[in-house]
Amino acid sequence: MKSELNKAFSDFVSIFFPRECGCCGCVLKYQEKFICIACDFHLPYTNFHEYSDNDTARQLWGKAPVEEACSFLLLQKDSRVEHLIYQIKYNNQPFLAEYFGYQYGLKLLKVEAYQGIDFIVPVPLHSSKLRKRGYNQSTYFGRGLSRAMEIPLREDILIRKKATISQTGKGRLDRYENVNDIFDCQPTVLMANVHILLVDDVLTTGATIVSAALTLLASFDCRVSIVTLARA
Repeated sequence: MKSELNKAFSDFVSIFFPRECGCCGCVLKYQEKFICIACDFHLPYTNFHEYSDNDTARQLWGKAPVEEACSFLLLQKDSRVEHLIYQIKYNNQPFLAEYFGYQYGLKLLKVEAYQGIDFIVPVPLHSSKLRKRGYNQSTYFGRGLSRAMEIPLREDILIRKKATISQTGKGRLDRYENVNDIFDCQPTVLMANVHILLVDDVLTTGATIVSAALTLLASFDCRVSIVTLARA
């Protein structure tokens, strides 16, 4: 009886405030959550977590000595994933990042390479951008991973000490120069050989997450693996 009342109330509310799919914008049906069934079926899931020699890992080879690296989705122009990332970053829907983080965390739990991780660290925003946006989308992605994998999320380790101009339109070399020495670590004592899962929303050239990974490796006796929501 209670579930029937909840469904009736939800249906009533949806008449005036319809829930939309985070990928295509269509109105969600009662049983759909965050994205519609069609988008879930057609989203370009990478399955990169199933093998270490994947495109995300290859992109980072020779740039940072990370243990493992993978991305959940492929990002292409004018795609469902591009719409999703826009909703997350610019339309105040970071809960979508948490939802996908949770879904990916359930998959990573089954992979031996991602066992034994001690905590999750999101790539931070500079305080000025955080104030403007109101949230860090990478933190929400990390929260989803944290809930699914039951691994602590640590936002108190890595900080962004410099604000950078947009990477859009920059060449590969310029992107790396733009994020050189922009991160720092808080004076924190960590156990030896700690395994950190560094997470971000989108991997493009890899310049930002490489800079973050190198900062962690230089500051602590640690190993770093990388997970991103999408890869361009």
